[in-house]
Amino acid sequence: MSAPTRAQALKSLRQTLAEAGFETAALDARLLLLSVLKVPAMELITNPDLPLTPDESEHLRTLTQRRLAHEPVARIVGEREFWGLPFALSPETLVPRPDTETVVETALDLLPDRQAPLLMADFGTGSGCILVALLHELPQAMGLGVDLSLGAIETARRNAWANGVGERTLFALSRWAEAVSGRFDLIVSNPPYIASPVIPILDREVREHDPLLALDGGPDGLEPYRILLKEAQRLLVPGGLLVVEIGYDQAEDLTSLAGQNGLEIIRIAHDLSDNPRCVAMRRP
Repeated sequence: MSAPTRAQALKSLRQTLAEAGFETAALDARLLLLSVLKVPAMELITNPDLPLTPDESEHLRTLTQRRLAHEPVARIVGEREFWGLPFALSPETLVPRPDTETVVETALDLLPDRQAPLLMADFGTGSGCILVALLHELPQAMGLGVDLSLGAIETARRNAWANGVGERTLFALSRWAEAVSGRFDLIVSNPPYIASPVIPILDREVREHDPLLALDGGPDGLEPYRILLKEAQRLLVPGGLLVVEIGYDQAEDLTSLAGQNGLEIIRIAHDLSDNPRCVAMRRP
């Protein structure tokens, strides 16, 4: 039996995933095949009739089984694009999601001068996607990425260097701001905000593959915000910004916490599904 061509393998994989109920079967199939072939996407268009080698066919079968077991494609291929930049993943990091770009957009929109020599911090940096994306847009800024996971710190550091901002980053292993001092012009965070009782009923791809440390926000999902908003007075310069991602139903709670901690809400931004996704605050 002759080996399938790239086009045949793509069609077969797309059909297999669609029959298994994956709504993104076409995209998943393309990403998995590209990962196996290690070629640019245009190669599937310009050279569709090249046959797969035996090793490529076997590798594709292995990746297909992982996807059929509901492992996220980004985890299978080991990276995910965010803000147009590639980010390597590790078991200790969340898969960057498009909704999180709302934090980057909001922060950039609220900064009066993108050429200013700003100092920023990203708490719960994970893969470093928010910090690196911001530094990519702020050429004079310096950034500190903070995480409780050493594996996440190592991944974020690699991503910073891979995306050309490594010389402007530092990373610290810390439980939130316990090991951090100094003042920042901008603090950003996508903290764990899922209430502990909700985690067992999350989508399978999240609960089985995302790190619990990056999901669990305590009994009501608000514990990290209580810590961050309290620390903001110590860590922000006067007039400094705090921009955080939130769950779709947490805007009212954040408004209340901001008031309790002397912070001024200046924007509640919505994601592509029109859910409240980001709260921006200023220290008076």
